[in-house]
Amino acid sequence: MANLFKSLQLLCLLFSLLTSLSHAQTCTSGNFPNNQIFSSSYDLPVLDSSIHWNYDPSSQLVQLAYRKTGVAPSTWISWAINPTTRGMVGSQALVAFQGTDGCMTVYTSPITSYQTQLQQGSLSFPVFDLSAMHENSDMIIFATIQLPGNTTMVNQVWQEGPVYGNVPGIHALSGANMQSFGSIDFLSRKTAATRGSGKSWDIKTVDGLVNTISWGTLMPIGAIIARYLKASNTGPAWFYLHVFCQCTAYAAGVFGAVTDLILGNLSPGIQHTIHRYIGIALIVSATLQVLALFLRPKEEHKLRKIWNKYHHLIGYGTIILGVIYVFKGFDILKPQKKWKIIYILVIAGLGIISVGLEFIMTYVKSKAKEAVVHSQAPTNPQEEEA
Repeated sequence: MANLFKSLQLLCLLFSLLTSLSHAQTCTSGNFPNNQIFSSSYDLPVLDSSIHWNYDPSSQLVQLAYRKTGVAPSTWISWAINPTTRGMVGSQALVAFQGTDGCMTVYTSPITSYQTQLQQGSLSFPVFDLSAMHENSDMIIFATIQLPGNTTMVNQVWQEGPVYGNVPGIHALSGANMQSFGSIDFLSRKTAATRGSGKSWDIKTVDGLVNTISWGTLMPIGAIIARYLKASNTGPAWFYLHVFCQCTAYAAGVFGAVTDLILGNLSPGIQHTIHRYIGIALIVSATLQVLALFLRPKEEHKLRKIWNKYHHLIGYGTIILGVIYVFKGFDILKPQKKWKIIYILVIAGLGIISVGLEFIMTYVKSKAKEAVVHSQAPTNPQEEEA
């Protein structure tokens, strides 16, 4: 029994030694100038980036290199520490880009708002030996930083965006650019990635939900009600349901337009031209539809047929624009694929329901027409001869 206990102790000791050796291995992901070596590294989960570092516990200095691979022309990169919270605002950033003269520009920038233009400024902690390089489509920021506070665990943010002339523009507000948050412990080498949950991401989520439900779902349902329930024996109920769906969709769509404006103010320099123009056309056509409800002639009026054609034309156009608008929104927001699939299934379901009701309505109308013809046909041969 004693021998077994000693064997287990030996195995545990061997395992701990192997673990320590694996943690102490030099990072081999990428070469650095002057044969610079970093004892630790981590491939960040998005934006094709990695962070490499050496940590000195006695001085709490971190010698680091932030590498971004596959850098497109006219692109800025940034790595930052946020001493107060996770997210963009409050982060203390290292920024680099290649200027129009081909020379590298690298500086520090404290991020104080979502409208930042990455202006140069001092950080809340000391930074030494700041430099940057661009080689073989890789851009690297080098720096030595004094960790803020008495902790080795910090929130990190990394980002990239366009450069206009020599002025950094705002980064994309979708996909990986909204997921480049996390935490890192320079001593234990533990890291964690966190999906972005900033203000603009929250507004985009609300905007996407509102537009999908209003333009993409309620509008088609309102049209189905008007076309098929009208032919049934529901009395005026179909009309009130139709108006409810259309007006609710319109009100929610206007709210979505307001959130679009807010997002535009939060993202100067980012333009989704096609999506914006479709949205404008959608608001105009939907407004015309709502106004048409107040200008509807009576059944016996000679302009009623013209009004009906106008109402149907604008209505179907609004539905088509709404569905396109939603799919363009999916392309911009880039949510999980399941949400797009769910919406496709919803639209496909509404389409199948419409086709089925169309066949039923056509069949009922044809039977009713046959019944009218038979009722008007003479049944007595003598009446037929007369």
